[in-house]
Amino acid sequence: MSINAVKFSGHESFVFRHTWLTKGVTECAKDPGLFRQPNALVTLGVGKNMVESIKYWCLAARVIGQHPEERYSYQPTQIGEAIFVKDGGWDPYLEDEGTLWLIHYLLATNAESATTIYYAFNEWSNPDFTSTNLYEAIWRLAERLQSKVTPGTLKRDINVFTRSYVGGRVSSASPMEDTLDCPLADLKLVYEEPLRQTYDFARGPKDTLPDAVFYYALESYARGQGGRKSFTCDELAYFPLSPGRVFKLDEAALAERLEHMSPLTGGAWQITETAGYRQMIVRQDVDAFEVLQDYYRQRTRGDANVRD
Repeated sequence: MSINAVKFSGHESFVFRHTWLTKGVTECAKDPGLFRQPNALVTLGVGKNMVESIKYWCLAARVIGQHPEERYSYQPTQIGEAIFVKDGGWDPYLEDEGTLWLIHYLLATNAESATTIYYAFNEWSNPDFTSTNLYEAIWRLAERLQSKVTPGTLKRDINVFTRSYVGGRVSSASPMEDTLDCPLADLKLVYEEPLRQTYDFARGPKDTLPDAVFYYALESYARGQGGRKSFTCDELAYFPLSPGRVFKLDEAALAERLEHMSPLTGGAWQITETAGYRQMIVRQDVDAFEVLQDYYRQRTRGDANVRD
């Protein structure tokens, strides 16, 4: 993927908290000018810097977007409205781990607003990293794009990334805000190896990842490929923005997921194999948003299993 712009600030060094996306989206639905209102601190129940952070995370997760007619105003996106607002929302309080996988996907594929998260999950090719070598790689990217990011800003952004997915180190001297982990840490996609002083990606099966969310990522990747109707398994495992890469699935786990797509889509998406060469064939388009909607309807009825 060609990245044309980068962003390493806006979160004010805060990870997002369990209620932040909910507050940001629902309050923007009521008042698109929320983030420029003097009483935004009272409405959101946070400090000034946290108001800016909530705006950043809502935009980065693509659950709000720029209002088409009002400058400096924002409104829920289709996915943001569906999760948090319409008819009470699919999962407004992020109680379903599938929603966290969806938020992760939306963040990890937003290269221009959540550059460090995007880079770590899509461009970084090693199974582990240190804050230093990830910093060096992203710094080279920033230099190539003539970004004016400072070393301190980039280091803080990488720290926010690791705290988002691993959680913060808590001590008796830690500020209260550092004891509150980001919900994404529950996914256990990244874990710290203190002895080696590295962070490792947890590559393998993801039992709490719903097939509906996997399909949403798969269909989004396909749409970004210019109308192609066939995709190799290797591509879907390793290419930037592919579901295998974003969700850190190993080849066996990805193959199993791809097998689930035919029953999920009524045969519209199928795995074919010729002379040992496997690929995913799209025989008919199936709306990924509707697949997600069906998943949450089933969850509401209480008759869906974890994987849809």
